[in-house]
Amino acid sequence: MARTRVLIVDDSLTIRSLIKARLSEDKRIEVVGEAGDPYEAREKIKALSPDVLTLDVEMPRMNGLDFLERLMRLRPMPVIMVSTLTQKGSAAALEALSLGAVDCLGKPAADKIPETFERLGDLLVAAASARVRDPSQRRAPQAAPTDFRWNGKYLLIGSSTGGVDALETVLAGFPANCPPTLITQHMPESFLASFAGRLNGRIAPTLRLAETGLPLEPGHIYLAPGGDTHLTVEPGDPPRCRLVTGDKRSGHRPSVDVLFESAVPMAPRVVAALLTGMGRDGAEQMLALRKSGARCLAQDEASCVVFGMPRVALETGAAEMAVPLNGMAREMLALAGAERGAGRAIA
Repeated sequence: MARTRVLIVDDSLTIRSLIKARLSEDKRIEVVGEAGDPYEAREKIKALSPDVLTLDVEMPRMNGLDFLERLMRLRPMPVIMVSTLTQKGSAAALEALSLGAVDCLGKPAADKIPETFERLGDLLVAAASARVRDPSQRRAPQAAPTDFRWNGKYLLIGSSTGGVDALETVLAGFPANCPPTLITQHMPESFLASFAGRLNGRIAPTLRLAETGLPLEPGHIYLAPGGDTHLTVEPGDPPRCRLVTGDKRSGHRPSVDVLFESAVPMAPRVVAALLTGMGRDGAEQMLALRKSGARCLAQDEASCVVFGMPRVALETGAAEMAVPLNGMAREMLALAGAERGAGRAIA
């Protein structure tokens, strides 16, 4: 099997050396070059034709975001961002994901290097086969319905690699009175806080980071805050958010499996969806949800950045239907809406 060819782009020689050392241990990967700024990176891309880049945000002569925007417009290719975990760095990383980067890692403190880079090899291998598109060519999401009426079902969404753009697309199709919705997105804690603020200013419903005890109300979306906790739903009238501490599940914290598992007791009142992402987090417990009466959907292969989690859900029968990203909001609302405002429901 051909190895994934990686170009490391970072103005810090120390960070380049750390990334290279980590990747040298992975037999699936070949580091073909390094660059200290975007101008050098441009020449190395032409000369070396790497499969994927790691890219810093703050660099001399041209920042990483400007370079990424030009790259995606002129020569789209897979990029993994490496950004500081500050508020400013997190906002920049999210902008990079919106511009077309496949995923992002927080630039580690000295004592966190092994932990931070442990997923880098998997991310780069997955990114090399990701569907990378010029953001300007993406299709606009369907408009939110103006006459939606809730039928009492709750929405659960899990997403990972490629999920920033996917979630923005889906939630843009939700009306202000959307069903109560819980989301687990794989992302560092500081990135999730920035993501919540970004989304809340772009969609009609109210989105916030979940907190233990918050009742699930129409018109509200609750995002797992990550860190040391998983997001779960506590059945009741109404159901409530609950954050639970625990180890990583399916390699992640927050984990989609944990969210879906918690909702099995109220499965007939649930519509669940798995969006783009590597791995299989969420698929096993989506099957448990479906067997208990939930309606379950997965993003289709053509619209996924990485067809991992949805693929497993479809292959195991956990998801009953593959749905294009631009139609996911409509399908979920159809299943959670009264007939007049529901739109088209799947069979």
